[in-house]
Amino acid sequence: MIPIQPPFPVSRPRRMRGSAALRDLAQEHRLSVKDLIWPIFITDVPGADVEIASMPGVVRRTLDGAVRAAEEAAELGIPAICLFPFTDPALKTDLCEEAWNPDNFYNRVIRAIKARVPEVAIMTDVALDPYNANGHDGLVRDGIILNDETVEALVKMSLAQAEAGADILGPSDMMDGRIGAIRSATEAAGFKDITIMSYAAKYASAFYGPFRDAVGASGALKGDKKTYQMNPGNSDEAIRLVARDLAEGADMVMVKPGMPYLDICRRVKDAFGAPTFAYQVSGEYAMLMAAANNGWVKGEAVMLESLMAFRRAGCDGVLTYFAPETARVLRG
Repeated sequence: MIPIQPPFPVSRPRRMRGSAALRDLAQEHRLSVKDLIWPIFITDVPGADVEIASMPGVVRRTLDGAVRAAEEAAELGIPAICLFPFTDPALKTDLCEEAWNPDNFYNRVIRAIKARVPEVAIMTDVALDPYNANGHDGLVRDGIILNDETVEALVKMSLAQAEAGADILGPSDMMDGRIGAIRSATEAAGFKDITIMSYAAKYASAFYGPFRDAVGASGALKGDKKTYQMNPGNSDEAIRLVARDLAEGADMVMVKPGMPYLDICRRVKDAFGAPTFAYQVSGEYAMLMAAANNGWVKGEAVMLESLMAFRRAGCDGVLTYFAPETARVLRG
């Protein structure tokens, strides 16, 4: 696009900013409740259903609490929620068998929500870290995160979640080849309509700290995740990984974290035109909440502005802990 703009004073760009009506007419991007996915934390560990200290306003929910959250989402018009479990440490093992137990707490929550609020889409987390004694997204042997063996485990986990009634599988592990393997397995098992939102460009970021507190992984993690999550200095690699995951059968792709990687969001959307999402992660939420709670910024204003940035960068939607508050503000 080559803009045509005559010189001043024939051109006065402020004319289109002179009133609320004109600003509305000229606005290029809009934020809707339909753009939001609400991540929620769930647990059946006694005493764990409390507010997360590093994420003010965010709580872990029991099964009944998760169902109530889904009902709230439906009432507010939020189209989807994403579930993340805080798992009993006694169930965490080196082989992560609880991850694909069809009757684990996670899958029971999926069934309960779909029975009560079927219109709300449920997105799942497909990664082994909630069930891994080592705190990693993959199986570990002699300090090495195993790729192919992990993919086999993720396939079993995905099939258990699909059987429970999940609408969107969210592989967040960053193992090579997992999208193709999950797609082949779900097709073969008859889950032909289940969608996959791949965490295609997930960076080894320092912004995940509060999330690890929320799911109880902070103390369990041995080492770091730099051998499978992306180097924050890389941009072209993100494009290659998105292309691979789309070719393997992903329906949607995600960039994570969000605000520090808006350039990646824009590149992905421009390159592929596929449904593109970002995750406004726990560290981003915690920073904005801390600034707002200290009176340094206007909380509601920065919340909305931060979410508009994702839309402007080309995202079709955002996973955000601000989803219910944003929905209430947008509804007026």
